[in-house]
Amino acid sequence: MKKNLTCIRCPIGCSIEVEVSGKEVKSIVGNTCKRGEEYARQEVISPKRVITSTVKVTGGNTSVTSVKTDGSIPKEKIFECMEEINKQTVKSPAKIGDVVIKDVLGTGIDVVITRNA
Repeated sequence: MKKNLTCIRCPIGCSIEVEVSGKEVKSIVGNTCKRGEEYARQEVISPKRVITSTVKVTGGNTSVTSVKTDGSIPKEKIFECMEEINKQTVKSPAKIGDVVIKDVLGTGIDVVITRNA
């Protein structure tokens, strides 16, 4: 099976074609750098994403603040991760980098604040 991807690792946005058999990558063509090859391999075998969202804030001047995962989590865990994020409330003052959820869903990735609240 062949999959066509647009690489997102750098501004070039190479069109990459990946030939896959089951969970094995047979060939990768179209990338202009090593990062494109790494992206394509990961995207077809085990896609991951950084999640951005908001959490509720109490005791501050704003009702919500932005958060994100500090790394990529498996794509199939996005909805579960969002459920966990939506359960959270932080108390003001909350600072950029403060951990809201440590090791979300056992991924080794933390959810952190990205805007002071």
